[in-house]
Amino acid sequence: MAMDALRTDLAAAQASAWAEIGAPGTWWSGAERVAIAAETRHAAGCRFCAARKEALSPSMVAGDHDSLGVVPSSAIEAIHRIRTDPGRLGESWYRGIIAAGLDEERYVELVSVIAVTVAVDTFRRAAGLAPWPLPQAQTGQPSRRRPAGAKPGVAWMATLLPNDRTADDPDLYQTDPGPPRRGGGYVHHALSLVPRSMMHWWDMFEVMYLPSAAMRDFGREYRAISHAQIELLASRVAALNQCVY
Repeated sequence: MAMDALRTDLAAAQASAWAEIGAPGTWWSGAERVAIAAETRHAAGCRFCAARKEALSPSMVAGDHDSLGVVPSSAIEAIHRIRTDPGRLGESWYRGIIAAGLDEERYVELVSVIAVTVAVDTFRRAAGLAPWPLPQAQTGQPSRRRPAGAKPGVAWMATLLPNDRTADDPDLYQTDPGPPRRGGGYVHHALSLVPRSMMHWWDMFEVMYLPSAAMRDFGREYRAISHAQIELLASRVAALNQCVY
């Protein structure tokens, strides 16, 4: 597929999300975020991960990840497991990652970078396009601002629910004006501890898939395939990836 055959909004959303990986984040620098993307790609060929995935339980296999050695070891474990075996992650694994030194804010931002990297790479491979080179790392320091209204209780990590958003937080649920555009499900809350990372993912994802309002508008088809066809593909991919959401 040639690039000019892509929808212009889709090409623009992916290009913007890809460049954003190189920008200083909330908890990781631009260089660190690019390193996370590089490790995400590298993890797909990790022999240790492949052996773990074939085992009845990943804990049955001892060894070390084939890594690039740039990001901290706790981040390497998180990147490799999320990239290669996400269906068997549990809260005890997550708590171990946090205990090893990867705090929950950096974990959430890391998940967002991994998700964007895998989504763009997978799309381009499926479309017969060459993978993009890693984005250029930008200078600057992470803002390191945790939302004041973020609370534990909904997920493994704290989340910022729509009613807990403060005036200093961006409109991550897009409630102004009108009803929430992204407030309906836990899937919208998952990355909310780091609002910028949440929007990094959703601003691209909604263009690749469908915005919430369009998903529920069954009287109109917004894509070249129907709602039913979209959900059939999504269900099949979710099953292959062992997604239980």
